[in-house]
Amino acid sequence: MTPRPLALSPSRANDYQQCPLKYRLRAIDRIPEPKTEAQVKGTLVHAVLETMHAWPREKRTFPSAVKQIKPAWAQLIDDDPSVTDPIPDEHKLFVDARDLLRGYFHMENPLGFDSHEQEMYVDTVLPNGVPVRGFIDRVDIAPTGEIRVVDYKTGKKPLPRYSAEAQFQMRFYALVYWRLFGTIPHQLRLMYLKVMDSMFLAPSREELEYFERDLGDLWTKIEADGRSGNFRPKTSKLCNWCAFQKLCPAFDGTPPPYPGWPGSTADVSGSAAEPTGGDASADSGVEEPPAGVHPTD
Repeated sequence: MTPRPLALSPSRANDYQQCPLKYRLRAIDRIPEPKTEAQVKGTLVHAVLETMHAWPREKRTFPSAVKQIKPAWAQLIDDDPSVTDPIPDEHKLFVDARDLLRGYFHMENPLGFDSHEQEMYVDTVLPNGVPVRGFIDRVDIAPTGEIRVVDYKTGKKPLPRYSAEAQFQMRFYALVYWRLFGTIPHQLRLMYLKVMDSMFLAPSREELEYFERDLGDLWTKIEADGRSGNFRPKTSKLCNWCAFQKLCPAFDGTPPPYPGWPGSTADVSGSAAEPTGGDASADSGVEEPPAGVHPTD
């Protein structure tokens, strides 16, 4: 089977901006990384919510969602037994998942509407030539036609000065949705289930056009590094949570031989490379850094 070519996703864009070498090791070399507890917990909660929204309205209750936790967990183990590796206490995992679902039901009443699609896979090339790919947690379409793009977050809500990464993700999906379907989403909603709070964005055409140009500039830089093979490490406080320190020259490590661009094994945004953990920390496969530590520090 011929692997898919490289494409840009929110997580991989964030990787490159945080550290070009990290991007290379994830997107091109595809070095395996251990799963984290936060990632697995997010994946479990996403799976429950996806299943629940496919039920008839009258079944979408908190007790019914809680009863879905164990079957969803069994399915995750069936699909990938390694999901149990970072989980020291299965009971605690179930309690945490229940609490996150309670947060969801405090924020939204799923009895009152039907979602248009869950885990919507998007894959296209933007007009400026940037290949993009990923999963949108949920898309809602109102009877009057308004479109809402929803993303579930199972971690902490960032302080406003640290919210750029979350906003980047939502603008990315708003742009891709617009280019695929010809309609700009009316609302982008990030639901932080742990703290029962949301972040809302209402993108304009001009805003998304600027964002598209920024993605074009970013992709040009990635392609230039890809052709030269020179993905430089960029150090920050987040290096303490990076799984690639042993391969990083900044920490006296040596990267593996460069496989070349575009890299026959490169597939950066499919389900294997983009687990639906819900959080930036979970999606990237690294533990969440302490409060106050951010790539811009």
